[in-house]
Amino acid sequence: MGKGVSFLLLALVLCYGVTVTMGYRGEKQWRKERERREEEMEPEEEEEEESESRKSWFLMPKSRPVMTTDAGEMRLVRSPGGRTVDKPLHMGFITMEPQSLFIPQYLDSSLILFVRTGEARVGCIYKDEMVERRLKIGDVYHIPAGSTFYILNPGEGQRLHIICSIDPSESLNLDTFQSFFIGGGTHPTSVLAGFGPETLSTAFNVSMSKLEEIMRGQQEGPIVHVTKFHAPSIWTKLSQLQEQDRLKQVKRMIQGEADEDEKEWSWWKLFGMFSGNERRVFGDKAPDSYNIYKRKADFKNDYGWSVAVDGSVYKPFKHSGTGVFLVNLTAGSMMAPHVNPRATEYGIVLRGTGRIQIVYPNGTLAMDARVREGDVFWVPRYLAFCQIASRSSPFEFFGFTTTSDKNRPQFLVGANSLLHTFNTPELAAAFGVTEERMRRFINAQKEAVILPSASAAPPDEDLKEREEKSEDGGPKVIRNFGDQMIMGFD
Repeated sequence: MGKGVSFLLLALVLCYGVTVTMGYRGEKQWRKERERREEEMEPEEEEEEESESRKSWFLMPKSRPVMTTDAGEMRLVRSPGGRTVDKPLHMGFITMEPQSLFIPQYLDSSLILFVRTGEARVGCIYKDEMVERRLKIGDVYHIPAGSTFYILNPGEGQRLHIICSIDPSESLNLDTFQSFFIGGGTHPTSVLAGFGPETLSTAFNVSMSKLEEIMRGQQEGPIVHVTKFHAPSIWTKLSQLQEQDRLKQVKRMIQGEADEDEKEWSWWKLFGMFSGNERRVFGDKAPDSYNIYKRKADFKNDYGWSVAVDGSVYKPFKHSGTGVFLVNLTAGSMMAPHVNPRATEYGIVLRGTGRIQIVYPNGTLAMDARVREGDVFWVPRYLAFCQIASRSSPFEFFGFTTTSDKNRPQFLVGANSLLHTFNTPELAAAFGVTEERMRRFINAQKEAVILPSASAAPPDEDLKEREEKSEDGGPKVIRNFGDQMIMGFD
């Protein structure tokens, strides 16, 4: 009997030692990853963010312009790297002036578009057919890697703002993404320009002079105006037509019924060269967009609501391996501490202010950051975290997950928490308390998922210090992501 007890005690000591060692190694790995990221910062970034990095490692404060013209711009927040990320996922922010065009191109990465403000017409090739979809606020739309597409802002007085996920898992370089412009000239350069003039002259069956005219005509960049005041062209004429008339006109051009110049020089013919089928039918076979605001909330109570769209709801997501979510918390409420067992989460604050807390595997605090509109954050798979709204206003955030399956978050606190499911004598023993005391502790919270009036909710003045720091040259992020949003830095 004595030997058995001694053996049991020895086993417990060994288990404790392994647990502590694993926790230490786990924390060491996370800290090593954070230090690696800090080393990759530019000198000025390191100086600015040294004091913030310890408490805001899971915020992504730097967006960089990748395309900028008079008609709009695209900015990028790159996914963090390293072993802590189960799947890299960049976040892009596209701003387009009224009556502008993001010219035809294809990417080596798949896109998911989310329209924040304005309206868009997105054309792309789907199974060798040219289709166009009209997107409005709240719509999400998937564009596969390698599919040629364009984005048109047809509005006369409103900017178009799009948040997009960029999945580089199929890219030539997993660390970034690459655009291949079909249309273009001297800026941007069309991918066709890489072929010799004789090759292109023969392929298009045109003279060298006409080839030179079309291949050097575009100089306005990847986002161009399509009004008569900026760029009188076939695109200007087409963009001003009603949707059905525009598609009919394009079909006429493809079928050889248009004017000679239109037949030879429309960008749609360039599309045909890549799709292998110039005589396309403009049908409705391609997937439509999906409006996240029209979806019934997956969870809703007096303190907020949440919506998730995965591959079972929107079929194109099955192929992308990505889902989207939208959460709205009332003032002072909390999204209960929980874990995403299947996916990393990337998000952006759409409205309000709040606080995000993330915990390391060993139970130490990894981040406790106050966030506001425009801040971009990420939460690695398996790490426990919670979001808390400030006391004075609602807190709304949108984002992407790295799985198209149902994420099924595991809540650690609340009426539906796994502690309720796991309410056994073993759980009480793990905490070193009686079963009755454990039961009273668990049952004290009657609400689930979104909890009321957290004492941890930050007041608005908690963000004043950070606001002042931004004005003094400290870290800045994407600001004013609302109706009057301007991408980039103030």
